[in-house]
Amino acid sequence: MLQFEEETKSSGSGVESSKYTPQDLLITNEKERTKNHDGDSSDPKSERVRLEDKRIINGKADVNQLVPFKYKWAWDKYLSGCANHWMPQEINMSRDVELWKNPKGLTDDERLIVKRNLGFFSTADSLAANNIVLGTYRHITAPECRQYLLRQGFEEAIHTHAYQYIVESLGLDESEIFNAYKEVGSIREKDEFLIPFIETLTDPAFKTGTHENDQKLLKSLIVFACIMEGLFFYVGFVQILALGRQNKMTGAAEQYQYILRDESMHCNFGIDLINQLKLENPSLWTKDLKKEVTSLIKQGVELEYRYAEDTMPRGVLGLNAPMFKEYLRYVANRRCQQIGIEQIYEGASNPFPWMSEMMDLKKEKNFFETRVTEYQTGGALNWE
Repeated sequence: MLQFEEETKSSGSGVESSKYTPQDLLITNEKERTKNHDGDSSDPKSERVRLEDKRIINGKADVNQLVPFKYKWAWDKYLSGCANHWMPQEINMSRDVELWKNPKGLTDDERLIVKRNLGFFSTADSLAANNIVLGTYRHITAPECRQYLLRQGFEEAIHTHAYQYIVESLGLDESEIFNAYKEVGSIREKDEFLIPFIETLTDPAFKTGTHENDQKLLKSLIVFACIMEGLFFYVGFVQILALGRQNKMTGAAEQYQYILRDESMHCNFGIDLINQLKLENPSLWTKDLKKEVTSLIKQGVELEYRYAEDTMPRGVLGLNAPMFKEYLRYVANRRCQQIGIEQIYEGASNPFPWMSEMMDLKKEKNFFETRVTEYQTGGALNWE
């Protein structure tokens, strides 16, 4: 797996980051961003930010100045994410604990689904957070988009917290769950597929500004929005939410429903970011890159289908692995359509239409009647 601590070492320039003060870093980074074509640099504070200088990548505007807004869609998503705030400990797990401890409460196949899901998700959201914080964030020069990425990184931390909360509540073997990404083949294969794209963006020597590197960034953004968050999570979401629909593991299911809402917004933000990047840099979106992206999506479908077969070797909860093959093809077609490439699987349909209802949820709703109290963020409280 990645050694993210390498991020703190020398970038290869012979200068250790510890020699800089935060103000030094601010000035150095801004001068680097504002170099013009002649190689000169200008003081980022000497001019007010102009909309035409703001870009998704390789922008010339001060990244520390949020307004004037150019990418209002990113700011709106940030506000929506804040309004959707939740915390795992709000959800009552007592019914889940009782069911799990009852030898007859769940079948062996149902227990396998729960443990496999927690094994995958507990590290997947950490990978996503590392990719945002150590990679994507530093290459994006639009402050509205950076604002959302900060929110997204926090939400990934909440999701990891949720899986830990479920594991702890059920008294599961933490070492088994949190090492599944190393020890369970179907989980390890998905992570190994993602790691090269994480390493591209988190490499301290990687910088945008060339056609080759800008294309690498675009490809990595597509992998994370359309395959990781837009495909790899969906078998697990269906399985746990199907348990909740049968009044089983309702506390875990409610948390997964909130996570699904968050991840749906992450996916949509990522796709908007991708399309805006393509719009500003049309030369990046070549026929060869489209062909490569199509191949990557096909690989993603196969990897997630193998995970479905591994997590449910027999039919359970009214579900079976072949149903997931159709569902994954349907979702993959949707991702292709969203980024402007030809659909891959002709005639694929959605065998789980109820998943659309799960995504369109309202925070105040008592989904499985597990909540002790209704939740409001501080800004929404009535203090009178």
